[in-house]
Amino acid sequence: QVQLVESGGGLVQAGGSLRLSCAASGRAFSPYFMAWFRQAPGKEREFVSRIQWRGSSTYYADSVKGRFTISRDNAKDTVYLQMNSLKPEDTAVYFCAASSYYSPIGVRAEMYTVWGQGTQVTVSS
Repeated sequence: QVQLVESGGGLVQAGGSLRLSCAASGRAFSPYFMAWFRQAPGKEREFVSRIQWRGSSTYYADSVKGRFTISRDNAKDTVYLQMNSLKPEDTAVYFCAASSYYSPIGVRAEMYTVWGQGTQVTVSS
């Protein structure tokens, strides 16, 4: 069974940067997509970004486009989310997730079957 463990969250001032990591462990890991979602207090979980595990395709939510960058290291079974120019509205618990299913865009949470426990990101104004 695959497990995902996020790290790298914390408290940062607006305009600052953080890099989140998500390491996979367990049986042979070969998803189709890896993604980051986030959930702020009182709000629904929302898509942030996803990357094709064996390809170059990436996709971003409009709210983070140009500020966040998703990347992966297949040798380490790890996906990253570099977050720059952070805003208070980026405050949320960030989750990484893996999907074995193909979709043209890959933003629906329902297609992701393996989830990490989440890491808190807090951006102060």
